[in-house]
Amino acid sequence: MKNIKTFFKNQKEAAEAINFIIDSYWDNKIDEKNMIELLQGIMRNNDSLIFKENEFVTLLRQKCGKRRLEVVLKIKEQM
Repeated sequence: MKNIKTFFKNQKEAAEAINFIIDSYWDNKIDEKNMIELLQGIMRNNDSLIFKENEFVTLLRQKCGKRRLEVVLKIKEQM
């Protein structure tokens, strides 16, 4: 498993990291606890890149897709 940053300079990088983390979980490469911690870190450190007026930014919706963003929302509700 490669080292994953939790600070990003743009929405595209944040979306790619979210996809990588969730796909790694679905492929059984990381456990659920690790996935949740990584996604919470990304959301905490990049709130303005991920959300606008409490909705996902358009680029994230396009790049991540509905199913991955459902996972992100569930984790956001736990924070």
